[in-house]
Amino acid sequence: MSAIRLQNKEKAPSARKEKWERYVASLKYAKYVCFHPFDGFWDLAHEKKGSIAAATTFLVLFLITHVLKLMYTNFQFVNAPLQYINVFEQAASLLLPFLILCLGNWSLTTLFDGKGRFSDIYTAMCYALVPFIVIQLPLVFVSNIIAFDEAAFYTVLMSVSVVYSLALAFVGLMQVHDYSPGKTFIFLIFTVLAALIIIFLMLVFFSLLSDAVSFFISIYREIAFRLY
Repeated sequence: MSAIRLQNKEKAPSARKEKWERYVASLKYAKYVCFHPFDGFWDLAHEKKGSIAAATTFLVLFLITHVLKLMYTNFQFVNAPLQYINVFEQAASLLLPFLILCLGNWSLTTLFDGKGRFSDIYTAMCYALVPFIVIQLPLVFVSNIIAFDEAAFYTVLMSVSVVYSLALAFVGLMQVHDYSPGKTFIFLIFTVLAALIIIFLMLVFFSLLSDAVSFFISIYREIAFRLY
């Protein structure tokens, strides 16, 4: 028994080291995805070159970048009322739509003969956020050392980061589902519609839930009032 325990203790650090190396390699793979999107996203989905852990890291960095941009960008470039900014609300305002779009995309895969699973869609969409992070995060600090006359430089880079990420998301979904560009474009239109339907159903559900809770609370108060 002691020999087995000793072997397990020796294997544990090795397993953790392998997981860490796998995680670091999947983070570094984002560089290849950005510069070779067609091959990169194909290998990401079909050869499992990426990982959900790395994808989630990019998503968290995306949310942090958005919050930092609102809080620390020079007031000449972003007019945000800092006293009213809620960090969690700002993060949720991007996180929820992002997850709903992934869910809407996944919900249509059967209808459009898509090959991607939810994990593949989520991973591809998160890896597509890398240009946004890499470009906009440094711009938060650059905005505080450039003059307003150089705003064109700032605006162009901001636009490039958004367009680059959208282009990567388009290619990523095309490779994940093995679609043609035309079918991917149509698929994205229906994805937005599916996301809107999901949001509508969520609003209806929470509205009904709120009404039900209010109803039971009023009944409890009525019973308590008559008994006591």
